[in-house]
Amino acid sequence: MKQLWKLQSFKSSKKIVFIYGGIILGFIIWMVFIDTHSWMIHSELNKEIEELEAEKKALKEIIKNDKKIIKQLHNIDSLERFAREEYGYKKQNETIFIIETTDTMNNK
Repeated sequence: MKQLWKLQSFKSSKKIVFIYGGIILGFIIWMVFIDTHSWMIHSELNKEIEELEAEKKALKEIIKNDKKIIKQLHNIDSLERFAREEYGYKKQNETIFIIETTDTMNNK
């Protein structure tokens, strides 16, 4: 009788382990892959956040450099120099010669 009881309790405990194990495994699969708040989506969002923060840092550097240039351009002489160098502006009755620093003969 005791052996029968042990056998029945073993079968029932085995059944309980499979049921709870299946439920836990299903829950883990659901949370990692299927749910809208899953681990995969969180990792993708964290990666996107890191990229955006790197882009934000680069843009802050660009803004810092632009503010520096704008501050320098308040002087009329530096404004004229900037216009000549960046946009090729010239004064009236003035001829500008552009000298290329690369050798065009090597490109053939």
